[in-house]
Amino acid sequence: MGVLEDKSRARLFYKYLSKVYDRINPFVWNEAMRDEALGMLDFDPDDAVLDVGCGTGFGTEGLLQHVDTVTGLDQSAHQLEKAYAKFGRAGPVRFTRGDAERLPYRDDTFDVVWSSGSIEYWPNPVQALREIRRVAKPGGQVLVVGPDAPRSTVFRRLADAIMLFYDEAEADRMFHEAGFDEIEHTIQQSRPGSPRAITTVAKVPGDDESTADSTAHSQPAD
Repeated sequence: MGVLEDKSRARLFYKYLSKVYDRINPFVWNEAMRDEALGMLDFDPDDAVLDVGCGTGFGTEGLLQHVDTVTGLDQSAHQLEKAYAKFGRAGPVRFTRGDAERLPYRDDTFDVVWSSGSIEYWPNPVQALREIRRVAKPGGQVLVVGPDAPRSTVFRRLADAIMLFYDEAEADRMFHEAGFDEIEHTIQQSRPGSPRAITTVAKVPGDDESTADSTAHSQPAD
């Protein structure tokens, strides 16, 4: 586990990063990349949308170009203060301070669940993805953006010592373990030589699919 996958360390890290986050973020995850990712989803204006690890609200701003309201969740009080300054406390975004691995929402609540720049800090990403699947409606859409693993073995070891970096094979494993079947990955990059993002879009299994899976798993082996 990387240093920043510890929740208390991550909160301390963001206490200071929140002061400059909006100036640093575009070097890794900019508006063009965000808009490209948004284009991978289908929205209706009245969709119920959750932004997991919303931070200062960069992804939230993009989501509001497509839907009327967004629910934003983050564990960092300092990041949320920056988000409140942008959107207010009673505007189109309902903010909650909470944990991605224990989402404080009912089952089958959201049409779309978005998370950009957060999975790398989750101590148990599969558990968080299961939670995302739980709160998303059957047939709903999930999009998760994380840091693509460096190709160099040395740099990958260094990166993994800090936080989670992963490739498409690892993303497949995590999403499959969390119960997703329809999964598609896209590598995004702000410019040549800059860090790459791996953007995964997954469809939440429908009720009939979940029932079929449950029935199949319950059949006795021959």
